[in-house]
Amino acid sequence: MTNKNSDTCNCNIIHEETVKKVRANMPEEEILYDLADLFKVFGDSTRIKILCALQEEEMCVCDIAALLSMNQSAISHQLRVLKQARIVKYRKEGKVVYYSLDDEHVKNIFDQGFNHINHR
Repeated sequence: MTNKNSDTCNCNIIHEETVKKVRANMPEEEILYDLADLFKVFGDSTRIKILCALQEEEMCVCDIAALLSMNQSAISHQLRVLKQARIVKYRKEGKVVYYSLDDEHVKNIFDQGFNHINHR
């Protein structure tokens, strides 16, 4: 039985110029792996909640934990992941550490994701 809705290419024609052009413009493997790693960081709902909060306001760990009804160690762990990925940054004020989005790029990525999800 054949599948009439198959997405596989059954042709024998290879558009060599297209393949050559795209290959010439493909980023290096290392860059693609780094990009995949960046998107993996966005693949956790707790981290997404933290980012959503930080889009509104710079916050300390205690405030984020209270907002999300989670313990501080769990929030600290997720912030560490976000910090290592350069998605959030921090500043110290006395003994309190405040977190915020690293830069406008992060806000734009987040906004684009929302736009894509809400586009129906």
